[in-house]
Amino acid sequence: MRIRWHGHACFEIENEKVVVTDPHDGKSIGIKPPYVEGDIILVSHDHFDHNAVRLVNKSTSKVVREAGSRTLDNIKIKGLSSYHDMAEGSKRGDNIIYKFQDEGISFCHLGDLGHMLDDAVIEKLKPVDFLFIPVGGTFTIGPEIAKKVVDKIKPSIAVPMHYKVGGLSLDIQSVNSFLSLYPDEKIHKVGVELDFIRSDLPDETEVWVFSL
Repeated sequence: MRIRWHGHACFEIENEKVVVTDPHDGKSIGIKPPYVEGDIILVSHDHFDHNAVRLVNKSTSKVVREAGSRTLDNIKIKGLSSYHDMAEGSKRGDNIIYKFQDEGISFCHLGDLGHMLDDAVIEKLKPVDFLFIPVGGTFTIGPEIAKKVVDKIKPSIAVPMHYKVGGLSLDIQSVNSFLSLYPDEKIHKVGVELDFIRSDLPDETEVWVFSL
């Protein structure tokens, strides 16, 4: 199985099928656009830096934009409603959290989560192998709340996303404040893409930081 980061909140998870999360168009936020075609495309909310489906779709793509449970191409997908802010969506609207499973490995993409998750939602998400979590603040949760979410969910791997990188035009924090909350031995920097099998996953949570 393979994970590739296309910047911001856009990831490509490839096995027999390709799942793409929250595609951006690149130029609107100052980084390179994603170069991938998704069999399944998950959109957490309808903001320009997360909904550029046209760049990653093909004639057979299946696009998911709503909460609820479904199975597409033998991949189980569960979408849970949440908010883009701490005011129950009154400032930035709704957000969908997606959990999906492929060959027994579970992935959870929090989209532009803007608030601490309550215990009931967290229990619906568990267990999680890969947790893609925003950490840059301003438009999403910041480092401290992100750490609390990770501590509650206890994934095998926490993957920070939606933070400042070179060229990004959005006013958000870098990943460093989030990483400072973890001991060095729990942080692993990987490349733009990673091939893995289940036995590569640790017993206790580690932070894997992708690069562009």
